[in-house]
Amino acid sequence: MTRFIRPKRAPRPRLRRLLAALAVAAVAAVLLPLGAAQSASAATSTCDPQGTITAGDYTIQANEWNSTLQQCIGYSGGTAWSVDTANFNLGTNGAPATYPSIFKGCHWGDCTPNSGLPIQVSRLGSATSSWSTVQPASGAYDVAYDLWINSTPTTKGQPDGTEIMIWLNSRGGVQPFGAKTGTSSAAGHSWDVWTGQQTSWKIISYVLQGGGTSFSNLDVKALIDDAVSRGSVNPSHYLIDAEAGFEIWQGGQGLATNSFSFAASTGGSTPPGGGTPPAGNGCTAAYKVSNDWGSGFTADVTVTAGSAAIHGWTVTWSYGGGQQVTNAWNAGVHQSGSAVTATDAGYNGSLGAGGSTSFGVQGTGSGGSAPALTCTAR
Repeated sequence: MTRFIRPKRAPRPRLRRLLAALAVAAVAAVLLPLGAAQSASAATSTCDPQGTITAGDYTIQANEWNSTLQQCIGYSGGTAWSVDTANFNLGTNGAPATYPSIFKGCHWGDCTPNSGLPIQVSRLGSATSSWSTVQPASGAYDVAYDLWINSTPTTKGQPDGTEIMIWLNSRGGVQPFGAKTGTSSAAGHSWDVWTGQQTSWKIISYVLQGGGTSFSNLDVKALIDDAVSRGSVNPSHYLIDAEAGFEIWQGGQGLATNSFSFAASTGGSTPPGGGTPPAGNGCTAAYKVSNDWGSGFTADVTVTAGSAAIHGWTVTWSYGGGQQVTNAWNAGVHQSGSAVTATDAGYNGSLGAGGSTSFGVQGTGSGGSAPALTCTAR
């Protein structure tokens, strides 16, 4: 199958305003100025190819950049949105027509509030996301995250570092850019890994084996770390933007997001073995098996605040030996597959700078070696 070269994204509203000022009146009527594009933020739908809708701390973008056919995006509250009008008909051996998506961070200089981004990759303590989708049975599309990494903390143009795509699913025979170069078990899932080089940035894509319709508390940092280990991401670069949406070649109507969340923070993650690294802003966590009788175990986890006070924490990890948590104390603990999420119990969520607290878990299976932990502070 012919691999497509992804062109640069369509001009952002600021560039279109300049073009409109130089164009004849008929063209100016088509190219909306920045003020008109922003007025759509209060709307519940947009058919503007580059229209946006504000959704709290997120922005929903139509982002139609390779087609002139009509696409309309509807917003129904919270972070829920849908592709209400679309009937694209491009061949799957080229670029997609559009990438309607929801994002947090800075997309081509358009920044959302309270995103916590940019964060230098080497200082990334945690990055997690949950995403629930609706996927129609016809068409040609992918359901994918798009993470942008740049050499500087922000850019108004094409990022020059790495584009990390995380494919939750696809239909119609579409494939990522580049070539399949390996597999990965990062974040507790099985992935096919594709890599390629664009003119001024790298692309690495993680394609979920078997596909799916939703993620819950996906450990995005684990995938970024995997990309660093493969040489696809420079750890001195910055994570500036996290997007989730649908690259569409054919059809598209009915694709929807039920809910979406993304959170990233600075801090440290504990390497296998349990030692606590130097704490910066945020928090760190250390895991120690306190008792192991072969068919079961108990473990203690110590949470330590960094150089500033925190007002809540979440610790995540994945078991590699089939262990299942059956009981917990001093934290709310939930397990899905191999992935475990522990949240403070309220009374132990606030910690002063350098302060610590602990919680425990009991489970079935051998205690084994300490898993790698990620601590997210609030």
